[in-house]
Amino acid sequence: MKEPKLFYFDYEDILHLVFTEGEEANSIELSPTITAELNAHGEVIGMEILHASTFVRDTLLALAQAHQLPLSTASE
Repeated sequence: MKEPKLFYFDYEDILHLVFTEGEEANSIELSPTITAELNAHGEVIGMEILHASTFVRDTLLALAQAHQLPLSTASE
């Protein structure tokens, strides 16, 4: 498998990830801003993220906040 490719279209604020080359035959809306692109076999070949700057910011903030949460162990 080739390395995934990442394209950012700043004017539209769209992030496009290409996991594998191929023709898009279908797509599935995972959320109002995230779409998975499928080939004819139903395999995910790419993803499109609208409002990408907001998505990345919110995701990084959520990860940072989750990292700061104290986690208890089963022995406590």
